[in-house]
Amino acid sequence: MIFNSTGSLTETGIVILTVLALPAAVLAMAVLTLVRRGLGVAWRPALRTSVAEVAIVYGTVPGVMLTMVPGYADSPTAGAVSLEPFADLPSMGPVNIVGNLMIFAALGFFGPIRFEALRSVWRVLILAAVGSVAIETLQYGLLLARVSSIDDVILNAGGAAVAALLSWPWWRRRAASSPASPAEHASGLARSLCPHQTARRADYSSGLLRSARFCSSSKRFCASRRSYSSSL
Repeated sequence: MIFNSTGSLTETGIVILTVLALPAAVLAMAVLTLVRRGLGVAWRPALRTSVAEVAIVYGTVPGVMLTMVPGYADSPTAGAVSLEPFADLPSMGPVNIVGNLMIFAALGFFGPIRFEALRSVWRVLILAAVGSVAIETLQYGLLLARVSSIDDVILNAGGAAVAALLSWPWWRRRAASSPASPAEHASGLARSLCPHQTARRADYSSGLLRSARFCSSSKRFCASRRSYSSSL
């Protein structure tokens, strides 16, 4: 069933809607790429940025929605809080463990590719940990009859960090390159906004350079004539 008796989405319903939304996600990637191409961005950066943006949303939102599905109120662990690390792992099972690892995996993989501020495994780890703590807090505060566990936070953050390591070859070079200074940004903006003035300045500078070379040649010629006259 997609909806339960209270009208809320079930876990099965979220999975079905995620699969049905895949063509829309692909279409969004294509549209964003074409829009960036229309703004003058090269094909590869436009495609890379668009894919990363859509993948972050498409890969993260369904997982977060799954964590907000209410549990069973008659469960003995409903609404429990577990703050002992690794105490709940034996009872989670492989499916829950893999699911917790995957919740922020898309953000960890594509976040550093898209956002310069996330081009660090530690930053991704901290961001995922903060997001996971927020989820566990909401589960407890909204009385969703779920277990708020520190192990969920560890798995969520760990999955994002591993995903960031896997995407490292795609963002390490951009992270290593030094950012342009404000003066360079301003100069580039001026060149893009006023190309004609920039061209005239370049012609003027070229003319000054030619004049300086002519004066230097004239001075050498005059010096050679004086030395020749004195020898006579």
